[in-house]
Amino acid sequence: MHFSKKCSVFKVVLSALLIVALLQLLYLSFLSKLHGKQQRYKYSELFGSKKTANQDEKNPRREHLRYSLSTGGIFDGSGQYRVYKNLIKSDFSTNQKPGADPRSHHLALATHTTINNLHHLNSLLERWQNPLSIAIFAHGQDVKFATAFVYALSLFCPQVQALVDFHLVCLSGEMASFPDQDREHFAGLEEKGCSGVFANLESHRDKYKNYAIGNNVSYPNNLLRNVARSGTDSAYVLVIDVDMIPSANLHHQFVTMLMRREPAADEVLVLPAFEIRHTRKMPGSKPELVQLYQVGEVRPFYDELCPRCQAPTNYSQWINRASRSSGPLEVAYTLNWADPWEPFYIGARSVPLYDESFRQYGFNRISQACELHVAGYRFSVLSNAFVVHKGFKVQGEFHSRKDEENRKNRVLFRSFKESLKDKYPNSPRHC
Repeated sequence: MHFSKKCSVFKVVLSALLIVALLQLLYLSFLSKLHGKQQRYKYSELFGSKKTANQDEKNPRREHLRYSLSTGGIFDGSGQYRVYKNLIKSDFSTNQKPGADPRSHHLALATHTTINNLHHLNSLLERWQNPLSIAIFAHGQDVKFATAFVYALSLFCPQVQALVDFHLVCLSGEMASFPDQDREHFAGLEEKGCSGVFANLESHRDKYKNYAIGNNVSYPNNLLRNVARSGTDSAYVLVIDVDMIPSANLHHQFVTMLMRREPAADEVLVLPAFEIRHTRKMPGSKPELVQLYQVGEVRPFYDELCPRCQAPTNYSQWINRASRSSGPLEVAYTLNWADPWEPFYIGARSVPLYDESFRQYGFNRISQACELHVAGYRFSVLSNAFVVHKGFKVQGEFHSRKDEENRKNRVLFRSFKESLKDKYPNSPRHC
């Protein structure tokens, strides 16, 4: 009798446990279905799989992207590249009134990259926080990846939405398409948000070394610079590489300087360029930079690879200038261009474009500086502004064909200099 009661109690407990387990399974199944519905709804919002007029109003970026892609882009002057200009427009650009004075937003940053370096956009925006135009080159599978990442950045990153204009360049035989079939790239991003997109981009960072994109695929750096530069309506533009960071508060300092002194029509404003050891934090002000410079943690850009390329900046004069404080931005001194100087500078929209025949490694920036010189420009070095490259540039970190490309572009540079004599027949200058 006692044993029978124990069995009955055991059966009751077991039945209760089974009921609880069944309820838990039903609950988990319900949550899974609910999550699936939420994901499908979010994907519907992202990709427009069930479009309604209301959804189109909610997601104008999607419709703008669809329209930009539907145009098929335009070919560059060589016919070898396809350009999708303003693939995604920032809120800042979209809200500009037609015919507005470009001085109302004075200075924009322009840069270029492949998707393996697009993750640098995060730290660049942390420092810049102003209008930015970026041209991305993609090839093969990267064309669809780049389109998907650009779309994700514009959706999940508020600062990107507000400030960044994206442009895409690919080979003329390739076409970008809306990322309907690439939903796996967006999985989980609703929860992770902007940090999740940049984390995904990090996985592409070491895909290839520098310009080693693929067989017979040339990185069109000067085309990309021109696309990014012309992709902004700002009166002045600073063109830098995506892995460089400008000094803090540069935009505000520049706008304040313009109230006192506008650059002359034949003047560009040079920012001394440095590179910093990877382990060091990026300096924001000139005193911070000078302190790191004095202990060897910061050095002139390309100091090991081509010290002559930046030497005309006259670093010692800039470092030892009496005003080392973060005072008002002003011109410290003015220089004429000297071979083989490759300065980074703020220039007006009227400054000559980069010559797009230069691709891959070598002579792509010096050719443009050379033209400015022949065209009569002077180079005024700013007192407290600068740009810093992340990491020291050292021998052995470049792709295997670097020297071959450099020799090829050296020959091209000789021809380019000859062409300047015809373009500027009355100029007494040469380079």
